[in-house]
Amino acid sequence: MKVAEFDKFAEEYLATHTTNLAVTGESPDYFARYKIVEIARRLKQLGLAPKRVLDFGCGIGSSAPHLREAFPDAEITGVDVSEKSLSVARARFPGAAEFVAYDPGAAPPGPADGYDLIFSACVFHHIEADEHVAIFRRLRERLAAGGVMTIFEHNPVNPVSRYIVATCPFDENAVLIPAGELAKRQQAAGFRRVDVAYTGFFPGPLRALRPLEPLMAKIPVGAQYYTLARA
Repeated sequence: MKVAEFDKFAEEYLATHTTNLAVTGESPDYFARYKIVEIARRLKQLGLAPKRVLDFGCGIGSSAPHLREAFPDAEITGVDVSEKSLSVARARFPGAAEFVAYDPGAAPPGPADGYDLIFSACVFHHIEADEHVAIFRRLRERLAAGGVMTIFEHNPVNPVSRYIVATCPFDENAVLIPAGELAKRQQAAGFRRVDVAYTGFFPGPLRALRPLEPLMAKIPVGAQYYTLARA
């Protein structure tokens, strides 16, 4: 994890991201929200209502208000390696979550009973591949019994995703991860079941078609994908 890389962009992250995503016809807040809406839908199907949530690599806190909306009774903790990003998060969303600095060489802070949901949005393509299994193992140890971990990432098969990453200043050192490879790393860390779903098929001008996306989750060409892993 390159802490200085995220500190460098913390204060201008939102403006840079807005410009970079203009090609999709949507704002950064749309992309932050749709991930939470999708995960809340999946957890409801599984009969899970998380009371303790970890946002791993929370950055400037964009997911926090949507996590709060989806899980109003949950204790939400956001962790990140970038102190500057955390300062921005606290200023943007006071009270939405507890934002805590994370030491990448240690397990993230957590309640004694563990987290019911560990969520991470487009973080692992910034982390060296040889560190993934160890981090997933530490995160698995923070899961409560019956808890789930969900990881969103850009789909390297999708040309729009590749373009967005290639033209984004804070993705300069990003290495996109194929969905199957990410799932294998989670399995190597001890997760007994890892499901993969693809999403982000329709850009802004075609948003009327988005209700179809849950039916397309196994088609491996969506702009993003996520894994749903259980210990």
